[in-house]
Order: sequence, then C-alpha cells, then structure tokens
Amino acid sequence: MYGPIVVLGIYSFNDSRRYTSVWQGFSLRWYESLFQDARIFRALQDTLFVAIMAVAISSVLGTLMAIGLSKYYFPGKGVYRGVSYLPLIVPDISIAVATLVFLASMAIPLSIWTIVAAHMVFCLAYIAVVVSSRLGSLDPNLEEAALDLGATPTQALIKVLLPQLMPAIVAGCLLAFVLSIDDLLISSFTAGGGANPLPLEIFSRIRNGVKPDMNALSVLLILASGMIAALAEYLRYKSSTLER
Repeated sequence: MYGPIVVLGIYSFNDSRRYTSVWQGFSLRWYESLFQDARIFRALQDTLFVAIMAVAISSVLGTLMAIGLSKYYFPGKGVYRGVSYLPLIVPDISIAVATLVFLASMAIPLSIWTIVAAHMVFCLAYIAVVVSSRLGSLDPNLEEAALDLGATPTQALIKVLLPQLMPAIVAGCLLAFVLSIDDLLISSFTAGGGANPLPLEIFSRIRNGVKPDMNALSVLLILASGMIAALAEYLRYKSSTLER
C-alpha cells in the first residue's frame, strides 16, 4: 500500500525535464520550482480558506448535534441520527451531484462559499462521530454535580462538559480538515468562477502526464496530512488515557 508513496517520493527528486518515467539523476529543482509557482499558492489559499471555514462552522454544529443526540430524547431521534451520519457512507459523487442539483434548483450561483457549504456536509458528520465517541466515555455525574452546586445548564456545559470534550473536538476538526483539503469530486461540482482549490489545480495539470513538480507537491501534502492525522490520533489517545 505504501509502495506507490515511496516511489512518488523518490521521483520527486528526479532531474527529468518533463515526465517522470525515466530516472535522470537527483535534483531539488522541482521543489524550488514549486515554491516559485504563484498559481499553486493561490490554489492553496483557496483550499485553506474552504477547509478552515467549513471546519470552524462544523465544529460548533457538530459538537451541539453530538451533545443533543447523547443527552436528550425527542421524537424521531433514531431517524435523525441515521440521517446525520449518512454522509459518512454515501459516495462523494452522490453528495456532489445532489449538492449541485440543489444549488441549481435554488438558483444559488456557484462560488467559493458553495464549496464551503458542501464541505460542511461531511465535516459535520465526522466531527459529530468523534465527539459522540468521547461523550460515551464521560462520567455524567460530573455535570450533575455542577448543577447540584448551583451552576446553570449553560455554565455546566461551558465549564464542565466542553473542557472534557475539547480533545475530541480538536481531533475531529483535524480529521475533517484533512478530508476537506483532499476533496476533489465535491469541490469540482460546486466550484464557481474564481474559486480554484488545490485538488482542482493538481487535476488540471496531470491530465497529460504527471510532471515532477506535481510529485514534489504530492510529497509535501502527504507529509502535512500525515502530521495532522498523527496529531489528531495523539489527542484522541491522550484524552482516553487521562480518562482512565
């Protein structure tokens, strides 16, 4: 599974002028070329804007949704839970087509904000799942003790529950952030004029062959995604260890 990634990393240092099928010597020229590419940095800026906005909004809504599903009962709760987590299993192409049809039917023009809204669909579900798993391991007596000692429900939520959930919230946000910056299908269906996230820029450049600068960019993205995923796993592990 990791063999292609190793090959990708090796050929990112290839001195070949165009395509990467033949090794022609070691060189850092493609990393230097990458850092001088203004289009790549503009695409990265769009990608980070979409990911940060989608994750920021989803972190609030996803946390509230997880708390509501865990602590309260209301008619149709089981159906709502199933529908809320459906984006986790629905193929990306289905979400992309459904979102595009909805936007077209509502006469909403495509822009970078429609990408943000579309990314919120799956970011919300992933954050809610991670937070829900953390809620299941918490001691409910702590919040009840705060209420018995005179705290209001809002104070108990902010001062007791949220600090315990914070590692899970951060871990869920990091996971959703990685998935957002990696998304191609949903972004390609919901991007409007002037919005060009990094996955779309990469896809447009590799249609006629993978050039060495794209290998270098891919290596950097893999390293960044790996570090973010490792940090999310560390926070999740640390919170579970402290709980025990």
